[in-house]
Amino acid sequence: MFGAARLKLPRRGNHGGMDDTTVEALGKLSSALETTDRARGHLYSFHQLTGKADFELDEAVALFREAGHDKIADRIQQDLIGRNVTPGHWTFQLVEEYDDGYWSEFRTVERAARDELAEGKRHLHEAALKERRRTHGKPGHEAR
Repeated sequence: MFGAARLKLPRRGNHGGMDDTTVEALGKLSSALETTDRARGHLYSFHQLTGKADFELDEAVALFREAGHDKIADRIQQDLIGRNVTPGHWTFQLVEEYDDGYWSEFRTVERAARDELAEGKRHLHEAALKERRRTHGKPGHEAR
């Protein structure tokens, strides 16, 4: 589905005999999974940006030392470089826990629902939209 908008199904009952409410529920579940995929991407950005910042601190320390500000350089070296972002965790550990826990279970539950209710097919709502909106017989508008 597109964003958070609730779209009317293009054709009632045009989903291989599956009722519209089930199709909509599967669509909401799929949309929620796509949202977690985006969140996961942001988590990876957080991980990479935090790591980049940590390495940039090495350069800051060197420049502070060069300028004679050893006390500031020492504080950065001791208090920031290599510091856990949450108690006991670097960012890679947060990414791993998210991937191995919540995100993996979300994918498993979503796939199980699709397998049980839709023979594993994805994007049923979008497929029906495509069928309704395409120009039949025109190149570039093929069903598959």
